[in-house]
Amino acid sequence: MSRNPQTPSRRPRKGSSISRLPRTLAACIAAVLLVAACGATAAAPSWTALPPTLAAASSPPSSLSPSAAATASPSPSPLASAAAVAFPLSVRDDDGTLLRLSSEPQRIVSLMPAITETLFALGEGSKVVGGTESDDFPAAAKAVPHVASYTGVQIEKVVALRPDLVVAGGDSGTQPADIARLRSLGLPVLVVYAGSVNAALADIRLLGTVSGTYPEAVAMTSAMRARIDAIAAAAAARPSHPRVFYELGDTPDLYGPSDDFFGVELIRLAGGIPITTGDPVSYTMPLERLVAADPEVIVLGDAAYGTTADAVAHRSGWEGMTAVRTGAIRPVDDTIVTRPGPRLADGLAALAQAIDPGLQLP
Repeated sequence: MSRNPQTPSRRPRKGSSISRLPRTLAACIAAVLLVAACGATAAAPSWTALPPTLAAASSPPSSLSPSAAATASPSPSPLASAAAVAFPLSVRDDDGTLLRLSSEPQRIVSLMPAITETLFALGEGSKVVGGTESDDFPAAAKAVPHVASYTGVQIEKVVALRPDLVVAGGDSGTQPADIARLRSLGLPVLVVYAGSVNAALADIRLLGTVSGTYPEAVAMTSAMRARIDAIAAAAAARPSHPRVFYELGDTPDLYGPSDDFFGVELIRLAGGIPITTGDPVSYTMPLERLVAADPEVIVLGDAAYGTTADAVAHRSGWEGMTAVRTGAIRPVDDTIVTRPGPRLADGLAALAQAIDPGLQLP
């Protein structure tokens, strides 16, 4: 039986119990991506739709709601505004902390795999001097010294690297106590949290802002947004939308998306109707609930860890599900689906075609 050390990409929000999950699934929650809930609810990135020239002002930039951030257009264009980025720079991160950087960072420590992947995609890989034990893309990221895992941050190692920027994932993978300790030692810590597609794109732009690669980040997220919209439009045009269960693990219990799981939005965008645990923070899926929901498609996010369609089809009590009877049990590369970094559009495309292998994507 398999268990998935890579997903889900989001840990239960602050105040929930990580003990609801097995150690390996807890590891995946803490290890994947940008997502970090640093309170009972996630703070909207207050800088998201603002050009960095405004963020560099001595006073904090004006706040925007997630919906406003998704639609607001800086004037002049984002790329034109990006050209004016200059240090010293002040930005407000996703937990509401104002971070001031006197100069462009040259030594960056990443405490989440999606942060590492994003920095490499922005051309800043040579500046990443510390990462996590789960960093696996691109290949060069594997060689970055490990200073964090799902169990916590090795504070002494971080300090020894002399970083001029630490990027953390808040309560999702970097415990608040670790963040507080790093800040108490005088290290500049930026906290990012991607609870949605829009927030993931905003965090890529934030990383571009603080790393001095804002034009590249704008170009990247603009291309990602266009592709995500095109995939979602193709999926929405399907005549029907199946009920989808995204399996995250099966040992010692069955695990699926919590109601607040980052991937729920992706399932909808990919043309499916997500089946969740019915709890905002627990990933444990009661079999009775799954049987009653009767998935028409089962997507195996844990396929890379040994789960096969044949094994699922022969599970006791699963024989009556529509997906089992029709053979609609399909693997997917969970890392690109649930890691909200630069490959997010690839993940959405993979998920859409796992839901409907005949779907023609642009």
